[in-house]
Amino acid sequence: MAKPQPSRALFADLYELTMAQAYWQHGHNAPATFSLAFRNLPPDRGYAVFAGLEDALDHLETLRFTGADVAYLRSLGLFDTAFLDWLPSLRFTGGVRAMAEGDLVFAEEPVVEVTAPVIESQLVETAVMNAIGLQTMLATKAARVVYAAQGRAVVEFAARRTQGDEAADRLARVSYLVGFGGTSNVLAAARYGIPPVGTMAHSFISSFPTEAEAFDIYADSFPDTSTLLVDTYDTVEGVRRAAETGKRLRDAGHALRAIRLDSGDLLALSIASRRVLDEAGLTDVRVLASGGLDEFDIEALLAAGAPIDGFGIGTKLGVSADAPWMDWAYKLSEYDGAPVLKLSEGKASLAGRKQVYRKTDGDGMYAADTLALEDEQLPEGDGAPLLTSVMRGGQRTGPTPTLPELRERFAANFARLPDRYKTLRSPDVYPVHHTWALEETQWRATQNTLARQQR
Repeated sequence: MAKPQPSRALFADLYELTMAQAYWQHGHNAPATFSLAFRNLPPDRGYAVFAGLEDALDHLETLRFTGADVAYLRSLGLFDTAFLDWLPSLRFTGGVRAMAEGDLVFAEEPVVEVTAPVIESQLVETAVMNAIGLQTMLATKAARVVYAAQGRAVVEFAARRTQGDEAADRLARVSYLVGFGGTSNVLAAARYGIPPVGTMAHSFISSFPTEAEAFDIYADSFPDTSTLLVDTYDTVEGVRRAAETGKRLRDAGHALRAIRLDSGDLLALSIASRRVLDEAGLTDVRVLASGGLDEFDIEALLAAGAPIDGFGIGTKLGVSADAPWMDWAYKLSEYDGAPVLKLSEGKASLAGRKQVYRKTDGDGMYAADTLALEDEQLPEGDGAPLLTSVMRGGQRTGPTPTLPELRERFAANFARLPDRYKTLRSPDVYPVHHTWALEETQWRATQNTLARQQR
């Protein structure tokens, strides 16, 4: 009989569990609000795309410590028996206010605020940070790729290079959310309703006696959906052989969809490929490119005039190669009704429950954000609030948005961000202001904290 396996409830840092025991033993479990925000954007980022909320909410709704979880914790010899006996009764009973996935976010702005008895709100720190941190990082990288492609097709090819299968699935989801056309990851396609896409591997070509035979056999199996990989041997000769296959398909009433370049000088090879295809009368056959590309490569290729119709993006997207981490912090901002904060040098946090207001200009473009206290009412015209209640009493407050709905939301949001914040290198810094009331709360919380430490 298989041994029972630990549950996702144990996806926590050990200190969250040791603190939980100390809180529980001493009756220290008043309502607490934690704010999740990043301190700074990575280099060359003018914005981030908020993502991962639904996975975080899933974790909160299903949080349960099983017998296997408790047995493991008991084996550590670290925890009190009475605390472990109580742990299976724990549920997340609190509330969450959050931005919507697909919203654009900037430094210091809380994307999520979790309010619950402190044991509950502290225990979920790792899971909430992991879900949102990873997916926001990947969604931001993917959005930059879409922007660089200037309307050309982009598809995600990164599953084999991401750091784990869950990361691969999440990448496929958020890439589609920000405008990718599909994913090569069949599991993610099935899981999220994303179009699956794919061509062929070099191994398929080299397993046949000749490249021409490989092309013809593949096209025979997929007469109207074939994309032929042309760089296994001599790339330009490969394009010529693909063109012969394309003409045979055309004569039989079918159509070659595309050829794909995966190595070499993509600018020169795309120009040569386009010429070969056009001379063969295959003007509708697209030229696709892949092979270690990201937004910077795409921008350079298109600026040089490469006649490329679409891009397959893998490794650099899958690991967000130029910015593989973000400086997220999940910090206590209110305990038992009183604003609290951290004063560490370079890592000070903002006290109190907060709201983010976004102001637009006369053309409907995003102009500036204001970070305020949750209960502040800003004058009309100073922006719309972004944080809304998404969970109350441990349950979602409404239906989960569909991925197509989130994709539309992101597209609408992104269209309203001026290009000076989207540029791939050295973008302008989007203005985020603090209200006077928030600044006063910071000052008072700081003074109260310093006074308490001197007792």
